[in-house]
Amino acid sequence: MKKTILIVDDEKNTRDGLRDSLEDEYEVYVAADAAGAKAVMETDRVDLLLTDLRLGADDGMELLPWALRQNQAPVCIMMTAYGGIESAVEAMKLGAYDFVTKPVNIDRLELLLKRALHGSELERENVRLREQIDKRYGLENFIGDSPAMAHVLETIRQVAPSRATVLVTGESGTGKELAAHAIHRLSPRHRGPFVAVHCAALSPQLLESELFGHEKGAFTGAGERRIGRFEQAAGGTLFLDEIGEIDAATQVKILRVLGERVFERVGGNKPLAADVRLLAATNRDLAGMVAEGKFREDLFFRLNVVQLLLPPLRDRRGDIPSLAVHFLREAAKENDKPPRELTGEAMKCLAAYDWPGNVRELRAAIEHGVVMATGPKITLRDLPAAVRESAASGTAPRGPLPLNLVETELSLMRRALAECRGNRTLAAQKLGISRRTLHRKLREHPELGGT
Repeated sequence: MKKTILIVDDEKNTRDGLRDSLEDEYEVYVAADAAGAKAVMETDRVDLLLTDLRLGADDGMELLPWALRQNQAPVCIMMTAYGGIESAVEAMKLGAYDFVTKPVNIDRLELLLKRALHGSELERENVRLREQIDKRYGLENFIGDSPAMAHVLETIRQVAPSRATVLVTGESGTGKELAAHAIHRLSPRHRGPFVAVHCAALSPQLLESELFGHEKGAFTGAGERRIGRFEQAAGGTLFLDEIGEIDAATQVKILRVLGERVFERVGGNKPLAADVRLLAATNRDLAGMVAEGKFREDLFFRLNVVQLLLPPLRDRRGDIPSLAVHFLREAAKENDKPPRELTGEAMKCLAAYDWPGNVRELRAAIEHGVVMATGPKITLRDLPAAVRESAASGTAPRGPLPLNLVETELSLMRRALAECRGNRTLAAQKLGISRRTLHRKLREHPELGGT
């Protein structure tokens, strides 16, 4: 479909001339004054607004902020006589994309309109991507209402707006990078980049270059200058995962960045500003490593301004049913499978297992069950062998068991209905079950209500 453009000018010859020149490329609307322009924008979608700064008794500068306040604001370009360039610049400060002088050069205008539309589409795509990132890494992705998780969420909310360095600790698979993302998304730097470096994946030499960059000729193979992660993360957050794996020389350089807020590229001698918020994570005992002389004490204190400990899944077993339902819905969608449910036996097995791989292992186990199940329910035999064998051996869990299954199911349905304001169709979608199944369960438990 053609993009739409609204031309606003109190001179009929100008309106008609511009319409004739642009109507092959655009769906063109015209208006003689601000009132007519507003009437068009209130009834039709306008992608581009091309308006004169002087509209007879009206002022195009008053139309501009009104247009930009609309839900689907057009890209605004101002037209002005040579003597009005100062006002046109002022219009750009208010949000106009650019301006053209009259008489209008059509070739230049067409190029400007295409560039403006391209920039607008890029901005909308950036907004969409930011919304996807917010949804993927927001606090709502921390499933569970156990006291341990409540403490984690409260700590994230408290520390995110600050500039403090945070050390995220916990076993592998507990969600340390997810927590770092959430801190970034809730921070004043959320519009800046989030750059993650997995320190254990790189040798000491490569890690130094990866973090700080290098100058051309700094070492064999350095054929050109390379920008490091500290520079890439400028204005945002740098997340150093597995910080306990870095060597002594790199520890010294990171300590300098935290203390002086400057660094140098490898092979360079020019200090560069480090405009980053640093977050780090480890599954190792850094305090123990300090005692053994394997990690610098001063760097440990710099990193450990606030420590965020993510609990292992075995210490919050009450969250397993909620996590399981969430992963069931997620796995079914990703694998193009119909919604699945866990049998009571399968859920008891999940609750009893110790989950050495934590949430990451639970996600994989649920996906395994969704893929392997041949019917609408995931049975014990559909779960991974390690989980089944643990249940068969009768190994007792080391933490508290969750609520019984009926209470857990009621809790999940109650929560879904509340979040969907009683709408049963939306609640069923949220729970990953059919509307018919939800209706049946509500008949069994009328105290839940729903509309």
